[in-house]
Amino acid sequence: MARVCEICGKGTVAGRSYATRGLAKRKKGAGIKITGITKRSFSPNLVKKRIIINGKVKTAKICTTCLRSGKVVLAK
Repeated sequence: MARVCEICGKGTVAGRSYATRGLAKRKKGAGIKITGITKRSFSPNLVKKRIIINGKVKTAKICTTCLRSGKVVLAK
């Protein structure tokens, strides 16, 4: 499991990308049409940091949300 946060388990999520054309109806156009749908993935913002888990120093991949919220204790 490569792109997973070791603290909260946040990982890659699948999604879609929409290609559109046309002018919106509120701008006096005929409306926006979807011309193509492509699969894509959303990756979490991971950072490699040295952290303390159970009194031991370990290098782990952590999402920046866990880092900012203080869920981890960083090693010096």
